[in-house]
Amino acid sequence: MVQWVHWHTEPALLIGILAACWLYFVLIGPLRDKVDPEAGFPGASAAWFLAAAASFYIAVGSPIDAMGESFLFSAHMVQHNLLMYVSAVLTVLALPGWLVDGLLAKSARVERLVRFLVHPLVAGFCFTFVFCVWHFPALYEAALHNKVIHMVEHLTMYGASVQMFWPILNRASRTPRMNWGLQIIYIFLLMVAQIPLFGILTFSTEVLYPTYDLAPRISFLDPMSDQVLGGLLMKVANMIVSLWLIGRAFFLWNREQENEGPQVLGLRSSDQARP
Repeated sequence: MVQWVHWHTEPALLIGILAACWLYFVLIGPLRDKVDPEAGFPGASAAWFLAAAASFYIAVGSPIDAMGESFLFSAHMVQHNLLMYVSAVLTVLALPGWLVDGLLAKSARVERLVRFLVHPLVAGFCFTFVFCVWHFPALYEAALHNKVIHMVEHLTMYGASVQMFWPILNRASRTPRMNWGLQIIYIFLLMVAQIPLFGILTFSTEVLYPTYDLAPRISFLDPMSDQVLGGLLMKVANMIVSLWLIGRAFFLWNREQENEGPQVLGLRSSDQARP
């Protein structure tokens, strides 16, 4: 029973996170001049990246992973929420626009591929597909019992989430954000797309994943209550992030309109004052 308080120190996990940090800081540090000679050191972006790396490790290396892998479906949903809505958002915020633009400028083929992958239709579809398909019982159970499949599950969820957030949060001019109105529609449609999976998890009359049905109980939750809680955690996290992004888009859209209004009025006033 001490398994659920285990912190992972597997070489693949630690080396992967450290390698990502090393590459990031080499690009924004020693190699910065080769990407953009005029760019300064992005201290705030570096802090976002360290936070992303820390949240990623907490999601896949802390006892949350052990609990979600062997005992509680709801713990697994907390893990997925961290990867999708915390680590992915922080990763997008951590990439300075000049870094992305400078790297894409070096290869037209890579730029075309990246622009295709982060197109809202492609990104939204990939995010929804990846998230839903990993919750099919056969694939979900396979990931629980095979370390490699489990790693692929987490990396694809994280990657598809970065892809999904890119059209609304990235700062690169070569992969421009959607306008505010389209952002609102995009976020709303993604929120609606999760409803079928939420409904299945929350209102199913049977436990969908045998691992949790047979697992020793480490909390007051029975398997059915655990599954319902997991479904609720999934939807509540999605709604909180979605409503925050929609509210942000409305606020910035309104502020943009207010800033443009006086300029337009000023031009009209000056035109009227001319003889």
